[in-house]
Amino acid sequence: MKRWPASLLLAGGAALFAALPASSQRAPESLLPPGFGETPAPSQQPAPPPSPAPAPGRRPDVPGATAPAQSLPGLEGVSADNITDAELQAMLDSMLAPPHQRAQGDLPDSARRSPEAVGPLGPENGGMAGDAFGRAHGRFLSTLVDRLDAPLPSRWTSILLRRAIMSHVPAPVGVDPVDWVAVRTALLLRMGEADGARLLVQSVDVDKFTPRMVDVAADTALATADPAGLCPLAGLGRAMSNRPIWPMVDAMCAALEGEASRASALIDQSRRQGNAIDMLLAEKVVGAGENTRRAVTIEWDPVDRIDSWRFGLASATGLVIPDRLMDNAGPAFRAWQARAPMLPLELRLGASDVAAALGVFSSRSLIELYSLVGDMTDPADMRDTVADRLRQAYAGADADTRMNALRNLWTVESPMQRHARLILTAAAAARIQPSSSFATDVPLLLASMLTAGFDRPAARWAPIVGEMSGAGGDRAWALLAVASPRPVVDLSDNRIEDFADNDDSPEAMRTKLLIAALAGLGRISDSGAANLAADNDLRLDRTNRWTVLIDSAATHRQPATVALLAAVGMQTGDWRGVPPDYFFHIVRALRVAGLDYEARMIAAEAMSRL
Repeated sequence: MKRWPASLLLAGGAALFAALPASSQRAPESLLPPGFGETPAPSQQPAPPPSPAPAPGRRPDVPGATAPAQSLPGLEGVSADNITDAELQAMLDSMLAPPHQRAQGDLPDSARRSPEAVGPLGPENGGMAGDAFGRAHGRFLSTLVDRLDAPLPSRWTSILLRRAIMSHVPAPVGVDPVDWVAVRTALLLRMGEADGARLLVQSVDVDKFTPRMVDVAADTALATADPAGLCPLAGLGRAMSNRPIWPMVDAMCAALEGEASRASALIDQSRRQGNAIDMLLAEKVVGAGENTRRAVTIEWDPVDRIDSWRFGLASATGLVIPDRLMDNAGPAFRAWQARAPMLPLELRLGASDVAAALGVFSSRSLIELYSLVGDMTDPADMRDTVADRLRQAYAGADADTRMNALRNLWTVESPMQRHARLILTAAAAARIQPSSSFATDVPLLLASMLTAGFDRPAARWAPIVGEMSGAGGDRAWALLAVASPRPVVDLSDNRIEDFADNDDSPEAMRTKLLIAALAGLGRISDSGAANLAADNDLRLDRTNRWTVLIDSAATHRQPATVALLAAVGMQTGDWRGVPPDYFFHIVRALRVAGLDYEARMIAAEAMSRL
């Protein structure tokens, strides 16, 4: 499991020390950073203090990210003693950094938008309320967001985190509001959420951009395969950014504006700078302009990695990047690839499996993509294709026909592709009426429904599941035990112990996460949870700074802070690395914070993917 340094979780506390009057320092020390346990004041939010120093160096392979200052050790035993004087002084100095110089624009005052509260989602369209982060200190929140390693192992946790990050919330105290947007946007890019990142970028007027916002906005334009989106940033980029791309951006934008001769002159001037492949890709975009008369051939053999520049320009011009480069670039790039409109549809289909598993693509998005394939396929060639089986799964003449199509769609080898197929068929699975004749299919039917959150249709299978036995019965029972809106299956200690006896997962991880989830959801008693935990080598009472933070954020109804800390607790490559005691705190905190539905879906995902 990836771990977090003490300085990260104490950043909010360090920021608080700079503002406390001397008399207040005699108060008992709290374990919590500022804002935990406080409700937002009804008065107008105070003006933000000077912004922090520019972010540290960027990771070359993860656009929009900043390089961690150090490796991430464990959270256990974190205390103020872990912070050196130099680290504390650096935190305080960064708080006193001079404000960024803003670009001067020509927008009239009536057209300007405040960056103090930015986000496309509100309570009316799936977002969270403006007080979802409470009054947690901005440096604490920004550090958590900045250091969060994405993608996450949990699709549902990613979906919840996206809602929190994209919600229309006021900038927390202690950070530049535009840099707060930049930090959130960079996380969305690391999660593969290119379109969500663009919505955040477009919510801030360009003349308010900070140096970090310029860089993140550039990466967003590239992630969405939109070189034209770089053009409004060119002047700011030359003034605020040290990236070497801006002379090439000038050339591309001249070509896109129809100034062929100027574009050719600029690209020739830039040829001495930058990497050869980067120049060639820029020249490829220039060649797409009118009357530029430039034909460029891209050879990928000498290229050893893909970054946002190479991805964005290649995808915008319809170039297919070799799999060896895309596989090394990380899942987020595959999610960007799935929505790139200039790429071949077959390539986007393959990438859509990754996008769906990450939570970037919904079931409906997948269906629309495969429907587009069906519309473009000759009817004579449709038989036994994925699009044809999908049509039968949703519109077959009877339940047997639909069920047979579902079985065919689920018969794939890759765990990633299988999970994507479950997402693809979620609504079709929900249309299958409970019947004992489909008992062997119930585990996958339930897993498919729950990928899209169809908890009530899934709960209707409880009578069938109650009669099932064997491994399939255990899997179906575990899914309903955690996912149903209310308990609909036997949750006695004996039933849970029977499940544990039959568990064949490595180190009984499925059983441990099940007990943690049931305890977190409040579906078993405290004493029952303690006994089951003791019998299965599980410590639910273990505490550290992270558990204190997430429990307190939940108690004080800060759902966005809980979502962020839940993601922090899942810093691991897959579900097998999620600590069961952390999972207990995640599920319980979500439920207490008013996110019971999300807690149940995350728990169901654990049961289906282990």
